[in-house]
Amino acid sequence: MNYLKISIGIFVALAASRFIPHPPNFTSLIALSFYVPAILGIKFIPALVVGFILTDLVIGFHNVILFTWGSIILIGLGSKFFTRTIFNRIFGSLLGACLFFIITNFGVWSLGSYGYNLNGFIACYTFALPFFAYSLISTFVFSGIIETIYNLKLIKKFY
Repeated sequence: MNYLKISIGIFVALAASRFIPHPPNFTSLIALSFYVPAILGIKFIPALVVGFILTDLVIGFHNVILFTWGSIILIGLGSKFFTRTIFNRIFGSLLGACLFFIITNFGVWSLGSYGYNLNGFIACYTFALPFFAYSLISTFVFSGIIETIYNLKLIKKFY
């Protein structure tokens, strides 16, 4: 029953982050994808993925969705290596934002919109840099919020 309650809480936080108007890529998604497994355990990765699937049902599916979901799973699985200190966790979440950028933009490039050559590859990543900046800033901001809540002992350890 506890797992269900926590999973619903994860879904609500995820859905709010996706549905409340925000600048492009300025969401808590990467921070949540990192911190949920880091704090609560990797058993909550399915709750994150289901949250993505349910919100994508409303927002709409896109061609890069498997790269997006895959990067979220990798970020969650990698989070266990960055749990020691607050600095490690924040660094890990920012590394997660970099991983998200690399994987999802590779997905965009692999669709062929930019051409299957080096110039298209570079253009794809170059045009995505403004979105990456939003991702880094939002991940840092939401990591700070989650760290504050965590350090105030409002989140109990479940792992």
